[in-house]
Amino acid sequence: MIQIPRGTQDILPGESYKWQVIEEKLREIAANYNYREIRTPVFEATELFVRGVGGSTDIVNKEMYTFEDKGGRSLTLRPEGTAPVVRSYIENKMQHDVNQPVKVFYKEPMFRYERKQKGRYRQFVQFGIEAIGVEDPLIDVEVLSMLMHIYQSFGLKNLKLYINSIGDHQSRKEYNDALVSHFEPRIDEFCADCQSRIDTNPMRILDCKKDRDHELVKTAPVIYNFLNEESKAYFETVKEKLTDIGIEYEVDYNLVRGLDYYTHTAFELMSDAEGFGAITTLCGGGRYNGLLELLDGPHETGIGFALSIERLLMALEAEGIELEQPKGIKLYICTMDDNSFDKAGTLLHELRTKGISADMDYKRRKLKAQMKDADRKRAEHVIVLGEDEINSGEVELKSMQDGASQKMNIDELKNYLED
Repeated sequence: MIQIPRGTQDILPGESYKWQVIEEKLREIAANYNYREIRTPVFEATELFVRGVGGSTDIVNKEMYTFEDKGGRSLTLRPEGTAPVVRSYIENKMQHDVNQPVKVFYKEPMFRYERKQKGRYRQFVQFGIEAIGVEDPLIDVEVLSMLMHIYQSFGLKNLKLYINSIGDHQSRKEYNDALVSHFEPRIDEFCADCQSRIDTNPMRILDCKKDRDHELVKTAPVIYNFLNEESKAYFETVKEKLTDIGIEYEVDYNLVRGLDYYTHTAFELMSDAEGFGAITTLCGGGRYNGLLELLDGPHETGIGFALSIERLLMALEAEGIELEQPKGIKLYICTMDDNSFDKAGTLLHELRTKGISADMDYKRRKLKAQMKDADRKRAEHVIVLGEDEINSGEVELKSMQDGASQKMNIDELKNYLED
């Protein structure tokens, strides 16, 4: 038997309604903040991610699904959403859009060859936002406000927001030099990845899952001490405005994020709900000044975040939060014989084209089994269609909630249900 590929999942009808509830809420909140949807291809040129995400990252080095097409071009299934959005921004000259900053959201499948863990899949769905074209602490605060709004709107309580500043490019360079001096004498005590990062991206050593408890990580220089005055002032304003609107946060000076393009504000949202799992990250993001120029675009800045819907569902489960199930169908038609079975098919068509949700039993089971089926489908009303009902043109409409019933002709039934 052919089985589902490792690291993927089937979202069955009994679970898909949860995704629909979440997606509807995300779209609603995005509209409240005036973010418009963008859709980019599932695959892009491999170079986009090598340059845009960073050649030293795990995503590029270990996790991308890359293939050569029949024209000999190297293509990669999208592993993250920011680089494709920025590519689209540049290609479509969105810096000339009358709406500035350009504020977009996406909800797309992503693909990474990761070791399967709870809540981590090789195909997963990310919701993300990007605000491109303005560098101001207030837009950073808007993005963080939207992030917290999303999770709190589902009733989640056990949330911790961690923020940091990576500073501008000059601050980052000076900090990287200090990290090299700190780690290099004992770099052989670290994992192979960190030994490579010392030359390519020393800040990633602080983000290493294997060596996070090493004494040199705990005593590493603090990035805040290397921020220039402009970067410090920017970060202080972000913190001040978050406090003004009542958003609680903690500063984590070791928070550097895993992608090369971050500058200034970086952040992660964690769950500390009991039973959530060892990996507590729900969402992450930050500011990326310079990414557009790195991809041959204009001198513009951006900020955004991305969240995994799979991990949002895990957080809801950990806190015992149930999402509301959708309503059942309006009408279920029970049939008594072949003639009524045929008539029911015609009636179903007429009802459905009027926008009335309705169904029947196509397996031609006995009346008792049909009534059980109506209950399973959470039908609001049921009618029994037999020879008498067809001859008289009248049916008895029964409520599945309280058992109340009323007689009406077929045309009245259509109008009643439509109203």
